[in-house]
Amino acid sequence: MKSIALGMAAAVACQWTVPASSFAPTLARPVNPAKSSALAAIRNRGLEISEEAAAPMPGGMILYVKAGPDGSSLGDCPFAHFVRIVLHEKGLDYEIRPSTEDTKPQWLIDYYDGSMPALRHRKECYVDSNVIAEYLDFFFQEPRMADKKRLSAEAAEATDGLFPAIAKYLKHTPDGDEKDDELKSSLIEALRRLEGHLAAGDRSGPFFVGNGEIFTLIDASLAPKLHHMQVGVNEFKGGAVDIDDDFPKLRAYMDLVFARKSFVDALYPEETVAWGWSNARKST
Repeated sequence: MKSIALGMAAAVACQWTVPASSFAPTLARPVNPAKSSALAAIRNRGLEISEEAAAPMPGGMILYVKAGPDGSSLGDCPFAHFVRIVLHEKGLDYEIRPSTEDTKPQWLIDYYDGSMPALRHRKECYVDSNVIAEYLDFFFQEPRMADKKRLSAEAAEATDGLFPAIAKYLKHTPDGDEKDDELKSSLIEALRRLEGHLAAGDRSGPFFVGNGEIFTLIDASLAPKLHHMQVGVNEFKGGAVDIDDDFPKLRAYMDLVFARKSFVDALYPEETVAWGWSNARKST
């Protein structure tokens, strides 16, 4: 997981105020554009703080996400699922607005290239699921979902490349050709890293970071991706990756996080997952 400072550099805010240098609850000071470097501008994007309050308060949250097949139901995006898990873990009220290319608000298209998930919190807006999750965890710390940086970095390294491997394998057609086998091998290698991480060290809990005692942002991010993998492999690849027999630690982990209340409360039908990947396979 990237640090708050690095992760938040990718955010953009809906209110156009003077940028603050961090999430610290201090009022923004005017910045001389001639003296501010391009790098500083990038680092400060999305960190605007209103002068009415030192820190954000709960309420007033709207989450824009990909819509499902009917254009109004919840879509299949695992990154939106990640954000919703974090919102549910923290007990934060929010309104969800599934959107298509035709129903996205114009401001989201004009200023954020239509990127979703997008969290609008009163006057501010953040895009990119990692940025949104870190924003929520920084300001609404009960329960805290970030672990020590070193432990989070080790866990993030173990998950690196997983979703690209999943996506490349599920999108590839025709199924079962030589290229398909290569992509399957890449996915299996990524799963081996997860299995090795879960089997390593003196673990006293079932989750992914450190000793496994805390359900962290990495767990919230990882669970939807593994769900997509499971549904997609069964739907399009004939169950060609055997999680149960080849990755027992990972199987136990998947069963645990898939049963977690926040995961279930934010879930969408498996048919929606299959619909999303079916569209992706047509476009390759």
